[in-house]
Order: sequence, then C-alpha cells, then structure tokens
Amino acid sequence: MATNLRIKAHWFKAEQPKSPEQTASAMAFIAWRVAINMLKRMREAGFDIDAGPAYFGFVREVLVFLLCGIDRMAYAQLGAEARTPFTTALVLRVAEILRENEADLLGPVEGDDYRERFIDQFNALSSHYAEFGWSEPDGPDFAFVRYLGSRLEATVPEKDRHWVIDQVMAAEVPEAVGMLQRSMQGVFSTEPRSARRGSLSGD
Repeated sequence: MATNLRIKAHWFKAEQPKSPEQTASAMAFIAWRVAINMLKRMREAGFDIDAGPAYFGFVREVLVFLLCGIDRMAYAQLGAEARTPFTTALVLRVAEILRENEADLLGPVEGDDYRERFIDQFNALSSHYAEFGWSEPDGPDFAFVRYLGSRLEATVPEKDRHWVIDQVMAAEVPEAVGMLQRSMQGVFSTEPRSARRGSLSGD
C-alpha cells in the first residue's frame, strides 16, 4: 500500500510578507519530505534501495528533479527577478538538510563534501532539465520525467532497473508534483489561515 504523506504548507500569519529565504526554507523542507516519501513508495513497490550510499544517491537525484520543478513554478509565480534569490536559497537549504542527514547515517567527512557534492550535482543537472518542458498546471513534460527515470536506474539493483522509468512516470512523479504544486500555492498564499486548510494530503 502506498505511503500517504500529509504536508503543512500554510503560514500561521500568511498575510505578513515573507522573504525569499523564508519561503525557500519552507519549500526546502517540503521537497525533502516529498523525496523521502518517493523513496518509501518505491520500496513498497518492490524496489530494493538499501540504506547507505544508494539511499542518498536516489534521494539526491529526486531532489534535483524536484528543485528544478519548484524553480519552474517559482518563475511562473514570482517572475524572473524574484525567482533567482528564491531558488538560490532553496538549493542551499536543501544542501544543508542533505548534509545533516548524510553525516548522521554515513558519518562525517572532512570539509563540506556532502553539501558541495549536491550543489555541484544540481548545477550540472539543472542545465539538462532546462532543455525539457514544464507548464502549469500540467507540470513536467514526458522528457523531463523520463530523464529522472533514466538517472534513477543507476541507483537501484540491476534486477529493478528495467521497471524504474515506468514506475516513476506512472506513479511517483504525478504524486510528487501534485504535492509540490499544492505546497507552492500554500507557501505563497496570503490568505488568512482560517480561510483555508493548512495541511495538504498526498492521498
């Protein structure tokens, strides 16, 4: 049975202006939870993703995909000028969350390797994702999603690789993108909290 994820994505005082760093921090935490939820769902679907380097290899690929999607949504909502500080803060905060979790599970490394590794990966792959289409409310086009699936093939055992792209395209990405879209609406909403529900369901 697929994991259901509930995400709180509405400010307590939504009518107060939020800085790009504040909204980016909120979306970074949501993106992290969505990525972990996708991993759990893949495991429940029968994919063997072991704890350790393979776990974080999978999560990093998903996070890059999610952040590229959030960046597209931010452009639509904020415009080109405001999008840049938002996305920069978003990537840096996700890199910190990832570093903390990798260090806890895999042990610390000298310097800031976990963080820098993710930033380098995002910088490299974001130019690839930029070649694909994304529209609202439809989300990513076929090539955008297929590229994620092809990247994830290397993070699962050989016996599972044949099914990764189908699983990602048919089940995981629609679920994840839907949660991100609803979360972006909540995070950028200026409606008072009483005017809308503050939790979003992945049901």
